[in-house]
Amino acid sequence: MSTTTAQASREPQGKQAGFSLVELLVVLAIIGMIATMVTPQVLGYLGRAKGETARIQVKNIAQAVELYYLDLGAYPTTQQGLQALVQPTGPAWRGPYVRDARGLTDPWGHAYLYRSPGTGSSPFEVYSLGADGKTGGNGDQADVASN
Repeated sequence: MSTTTAQASREPQGKQAGFSLVELLVVLAIIGMIATMVTPQVLGYLGRAKGETARIQVKNIAQAVELYYLDLGAYPTTQQGLQALVQPTGPAWRGPYVRDARGLTDPWGHAYLYRSPGTGSSPFEVYSLGADGKTGGNGDQADVASN
């Protein structure tokens, strides 16, 4: 090995490679500013996604209630509720009409509600009270109903 190659491969004796504290603080500040701008957008998408999921689930449960009606000739009563879709209610019952009783829970962890007769001229109504669990509301706190 020649002396010029050996000298070129050596690192300087007094310096160490790395980042200074100021450089690290600048990078952390930039990451913090980006996170501050992006977080509200991500949370907004999450709220809308849960609302859309609830709308789809309500439609699916309403279809299961219709299948129940076709088999038994009557809609479940308000007292029977949506449990009539997973527990036998008579000899003509051909269920379960939903795969799992956990499917009767909305994205916010509340049980879907059912009433028969429904509002207006509807024979039944499947609904969720939204994230807040109270009637009314806006955004992800809005009620979601089959009618």
